[in-house]
Amino acid sequence: MGKYNKNDVVWGLVTGIENYGIFVSLGDNCSGLIHISEISDFFVRNINDYVELNETIKVKIIDV
Repeated sequence: MGKYNKNDVVWGLVTGIENYGIFVSLGDNCSGLIHISEISDFFVRNINDYVELNETIKVKIIDV
């Protein structure tokens, strides 16, 4: 994870969707979890309303 820093905004590939969040691959064997509470400022009932599997999304790294 040396090339990624806190508050970086990068593109990632959605590799998994669970009830509690989204798994995202950043490449270079780096991946992360976007918890359901971090997806939107509003209540998220269904994560599938926000992303699809294999979709490329912009993510902000909030911790390393």
